[in-house]
Amino acid sequence: MARSPRPQIAGGLYHVATRGNRRQRIFFERRDGEVFLSTLGDVIAVHRWRCHSYCLMPNHYHLLVETPDPDIALGMHRLNSRFAHWFNARHEVTGHLFERRYRSVVVETDEYLLELVRYIALNPVRALLCDRAEMWEWSSYGALAGVREPDHLLSTRRIMDAFANTPELAQTRLRTFVDDGRPKDMFAT
Repeated sequence: MARSPRPQIAGGLYHVATRGNRRQRIFFERRDGEVFLSTLGDVIAVHRWRCHSYCLMPNHYHLLVETPDPDIALGMHRLNSRFAHWFNARHEVTGHLFERRYRSVVVETDEYLLELVRYIALNPVRALLCDRAEMWEWSSYGALAGVREPDHLLSTRRIMDAFANTPELAQTRLRTFVDDGRPKDMFAT
């Protein structure tokens, strides 16, 4: 049976996720994450995408991207295939790196957009990889929340404008919003 085509929307906002084949790791060492983010930067530049959030986990990743042109499939093919080819050569392996084609969900409301920002930021906390979202090095959240240097991959205005008119107040409110979503029974702090 043929797969159904993905929605290709000009100005589309997407939550995209891809997982390693058989849930195996896709990021083993620092260089893997660096090359993935560099490749993502190339895709953002070529396709003129706006990246609102990302998080790299050991065996999967999440992106929140906006596509001015209806080209999510083309951009994701470029991202995943280039990274997979590099990864296989680097680690001297063959075969599929990713379990299946990427998962994408069209974001249609501002409420869902903000919940996704929180969900993506808290992914490493829920996986017990860190205590607080801003501690995870492989996430855009620290830069978005103003606790790390700005991230050249990010377009921050849409998210910040949802919280306040000034960057400082928006970042404070974003941090509170994300902290309010932390699992209460996981950490005492």
